[in-house]
Amino acid sequence: MQVAGETGLEVVIIRPPLVYGPGVKANFHEMMNWLRKGVPLPLGLLYNQRSMVALDNLVDFITTCLHHPAAVNQIFLVSDGEDLTIRALLRQTAAAFRIPSRLLPVPVFLLRAMGHMFGKKEMVQRLCDNLQVDIEKSQRLLGWEPPISIDAELTKIAQRWRVE
Repeated sequence: MQVAGETGLEVVIIRPPLVYGPGVKANFHEMMNWLRKGVPLPLGLLYNQRSMVALDNLVDFITTCLHHPAAVNQIFLVSDGEDLTIRALLRQTAAAFRIPSRLLPVPVFLLRAMGHMFGKKEMVQRLCDNLQVDIEKSQRLLGWEPPISIDAELTKIAQRWRVE
């Protein structure tokens, strides 16, 4: 917020966790590819909690910040307001695609050991650890609520993929 003080500009900082939605690439896209191919994934015992934000919810939040006077010079965390386990996310994504989720019950300690052995320690750590954000400030200060649910966004993603 030093920039705001020095320049007189109105600044808003938005810190989203994993962003997902139609057209989003990176890890979420890879996960969908593996699910759609029917590859068994060793993630059936991942009960860590993850916050995410649908692209539509992020755009709605940015629009809210642009027009709400209380957003000026604030830092906000944004998410869908519903934390999921990786296991639940994979199951819900598979359900949206109308395919079975093939999740193998591999213990987390084994996933971590394999990550270490194959030079993927950081990737496995990000996958296995909790990453939750609290959007209470966004809700209280701006009166913002995510307009789209995780299930609705996953259904939208699946419909788009079926068309492509």
